[in-house]
Amino acid sequence: MSATPTAIPTTKADWQALAEELTQGQALETRAYIDDAFVAAASGDTFESRNPATNEILAQVASCDAADAELAVTSARAAFAEGEWSRLAPGKRKKVLLRLADLMEANKHELALLDTLDMGKPVSSSLGDMAGAIACIRYQAECIDKLYGEVAPTGEDALALVLREPIGVVAAIVPWNFPLMMTAWKIAPALAAGNSVILKPSEKSPLSALRLAQLAKEAGIPRGVFQVLPGFGHTVGKALALSMEVDCLAFTGSTAVGKQLMQYAGQSNLKRVYLECGGKSPNIVFADCKELDKVASHAAAAIFHNQGEVCIAGARLLVENAIREEFVEKVLAAAETMQPGDPLDPESFMGAMVDETQHRRVLDYIRQGVEEGARLRTGGQAIDGPGYFIPPTVFDGVTPQMTIGREEIFGPVLAVFGFDSEEEAVAMANDTPYGLAAGLWSQDIDRIMRVTGRLQSGQVFVNNWAGGDQTMPFGGVKQSGNGRDKSHHSLEEYSSLKSVWMALET
Repeated sequence: MSATPTAIPTTKADWQALAEELTQGQALETRAYIDDAFVAAASGDTFESRNPATNEILAQVASCDAADAELAVTSARAAFAEGEWSRLAPGKRKKVLLRLADLMEANKHELALLDTLDMGKPVSSSLGDMAGAIACIRYQAECIDKLYGEVAPTGEDALALVLREPIGVVAAIVPWNFPLMMTAWKIAPALAAGNSVILKPSEKSPLSALRLAQLAKEAGIPRGVFQVLPGFGHTVGKALALSMEVDCLAFTGSTAVGKQLMQYAGQSNLKRVYLECGGKSPNIVFADCKELDKVASHAAAAIFHNQGEVCIAGARLLVENAIREEFVEKVLAAAETMQPGDPLDPESFMGAMVDETQHRRVLDYIRQGVEEGARLRTGGQAIDGPGYFIPPTVFDGVTPQMTIGREEIFGPVLAVFGFDSEEEAVAMANDTPYGLAAGLWSQDIDRIMRVTGRLQSGQVFVNNWAGGDQTMPFGGVKQSGNGRDKSHHSLEEYSSLKSVWMALET
């Protein structure tokens, strides 16, 4: 069981002390959670979990594969059939999930620290993620006993009911950039609806998921209803996707992997597949917007938050040419205040890239941007040291044909475009295979309504970036996927409709 801090950490020294307590005291859970027990992988294999800020090994984590997936699926299917959770009254499931949320709240500093150590994000950002994860669990728990079925209109000779039921076994494959928050977005509605859930965290950030398994067990989630399989996508992830006994696959990650998972579903049992995939989101600034300093700060944060490792990052900044030069200067000034620092320092805005592979990938894109003729305005060089740090990087004069203007970089690299008309801005914004998010800044309500309606995106932020709460669905269109996280709409993805037609004597 992980250690619990005796005091709330507030300073860098506090967080460093807690980190040492967790890592040096062998308090980290590193085994898989299968059938109500923490166990080594069936093969005995492990993989390294490293701190990307220091390149130090944190732990050796169980590396699950097809054998472990089969054990977990068998347990999940048995639990679903037995009905201890799937047929439990919604109000009783709600109580268990609220208990889990309370346990997460009590342990939020530890959970946040695990994500910071594992993937390099600033601890202040991780704490924000914990608040979102806890809110999601509570929201979905409260929703489940407030959703009603339907009675269809008929004549006197029939009674027609529309019932909503859990679908069975759900496999959730989540990414490394927001480890526990993305986990909550998947498992909360799936569990609330009465399903058995198998979680496959990213091999780059498995530690908070394993700690969550401990809390789920403590909260009273029954045997086989929630399990955690750390490991790689091409082994245990593929096994879950191909399983004939998994009824639904929920995934957040790259578009390429999302397409592969849909193929696996077709090759197996036509399981439902809900995807939240890549993005190259446009952030449009019109010349009529007010408070340019404030808008520039938001535009910078939209790409540099979480080191740019954000699916909805405002990676393409489209600025009306009448204010472009002035506005870019303000973005550069804002970027100077968002430099990376020690992730354990609550004052750090950015942390480390998740690992050497991602670090190298981002630097390769920066090199391509220079070679293709974009104007590098700031950043662009790796920061010396043992960790994987890249400063805020801004390219101006980007054209839609340039690689950095089209492909998802998933790093702190901003591509600035200019435009002269509303029509040009909309066409440029939609000129992408992705459609996860878009933003626009303007004081003209007519323009706002026109542009909002024409943007091909699952969500549009007007005079803000990344606004919203648990009441709003989150997801994309085009090659950004088809699923929706958050809100009561996500419960629809993890349940099935059953039509019941009763003949009545008259």
